[in-house]
Amino acid sequence: MNLKIAIAQINSLVGDLAGNADKIFQAAMRASACGADVVVTPELSIAGYPPEDLLLRPGFYKQTERQLADLAGRLAEFSDLHVLVGYPAAFDGNYFNAVSVLVNGVVKSTYFKRNLPNNMVFDEVRYFSAGTAACVFEVKGVKLGINICEDTWFPEAPAMAKAAGAEILLVPNGSPYHMGKQSQRLDVMRKNVSEQGMALVYCNLIGGQDELVFDGNSFALNAEGTIVSSLSHCAEDFALIEWNGHSFSSDVPNSPAQSQEAEIYQALVLGVKDYVRKNGFPGVLLGLSGGVDSALTLAIACDALGAEKVRAVMMPSPYTADISLTDSRDMVQRLGVRYDEISINPCFEAFNATLAQEFDGLKPDTTEENIQARIRGTILMAMSNKYGSIVLTTGNKSEMAVGYCTLYGDMAGGFAVIKDIAKTLVYKLCHYRNSLSDVIPERIITRPPSAELRPDQKDQDSLPEYEILDAIMRMYMEENQSREDIVAAGFTFEDVEKVTRLIKLNEYKRRQAPVGIRITHRAFGRDWRHPITSKFRD
Repeated sequence: MNLKIAIAQINSLVGDLAGNADKIFQAAMRASACGADVVVTPELSIAGYPPEDLLLRPGFYKQTERQLADLAGRLAEFSDLHVLVGYPAAFDGNYFNAVSVLVNGVVKSTYFKRNLPNNMVFDEVRYFSAGTAACVFEVKGVKLGINICEDTWFPEAPAMAKAAGAEILLVPNGSPYHMGKQSQRLDVMRKNVSEQGMALVYCNLIGGQDELVFDGNSFALNAEGTIVSSLSHCAEDFALIEWNGHSFSSDVPNSPAQSQEAEIYQALVLGVKDYVRKNGFPGVLLGLSGGVDSALTLAIACDALGAEKVRAVMMPSPYTADISLTDSRDMVQRLGVRYDEISINPCFEAFNATLAQEFDGLKPDTTEENIQARIRGTILMAMSNKYGSIVLTTGNKSEMAVGYCTLYGDMAGGFAVIKDIAKTLVYKLCHYRNSLSDVIPERIITRPPSAELRPDQKDQDSLPEYEILDAIMRMYMEENQSREDIVAAGFTFEDVEKVTRLIKLNEYKRRQAPVGIRITHRAFGRDWRHPITSKFRD
């Protein structure tokens, strides 16, 4: 008799214990209707991932334990259905990242995560103790082992499961997205699991959680490493696979491969949708400039929330070009969002008059430029306070890296959509979005970028060309290469010196930036922890 395993790729909400339990129950009900014997849900599926310092609160464990017991009782109606549920467990005075097998109203088996990640965005050593034992249980004569996420990124935990008799390894995951992550997952699973002769069921979480996006992309591999089933990118999904004693089969087609731009765009849309939805905001506001960054942010917001929940505000100054107004009006008409124009000229004149005596005899400089940005930030935040909508900031990673942004100005807001998107990638994503439907006017994409804070201003008046800036930033910030190595790769010493110096000088700004979506394997924020006060020079 064949064994049927369901993969339930669900979107959990951190701390919503009852809501998450309901999602697990609904998945189990669907699996039971399909004749499944086993259901795999993601890592910490009943608690949401990552709970961070909620894991330091004893009440969190107590409520989770009660919810787990309640869920086990509810699942008893699905006779002999084995449901894998992830949760934080308190046991013998220690805390563990656990998965239990619930069947017929009881806990049949429990596994404690062995390898606790403590790098990049992970700090599980802060909260959990490491498990030491394998966990293998039997269904219909088939021996099933359990690992959790990071366990399979090393060979030891899969080997322990194999030694305990596992034929199939079930792996609940809370694996966040970054570019290239799925191919990396497949390579590692084949190396650490397939090469040990076990089939694999990999169930990953989906959803946005603060700066992290969990992309799903769950899959099943036969023992030789071939993909039998692959689930959706950045969407809840469900699949049923069947084990005949030697290999898996599935009637569900594999999710089609997508371009990197398509994957990134969908991750950004999911990140915005879940941040706004899960935090209960009625909608979003953003400042529209006629430039490419705000245009991309507006498109993402509309795709995530619907045009009816998005409001764009154009705030022209004396230096705003007519084409910026024209292109902004064109784009909002294409998208159908509410659009308002509020001139900042009266406020700017008032500020200049107020500061005239203080600044007497001093030439205008970035001070006056920043006043314009701060007026805009104040207007947007006032509207946010009045209407409850969250302000989306529109700065990209290149600007954040070198400080080409204004504290309490264009950095003012609640969520930074493209904070981890380099400027060169912004253009690629705009072209991708227009390949779906033509929402971004072509001139916005092709005109030279400008902050429009002084006459005839261009970004490249102050910065290297973005192709150069982004390459240096990637090598220095994301890949940890030395300045000498970057110069050896063909960049001028002057450009490398300028970009790396600006990255260092502007750490104080980035510490005050709103949380934003992580897309690369090293984003400013939890991945990047450089001191503000430091004399070190690389």
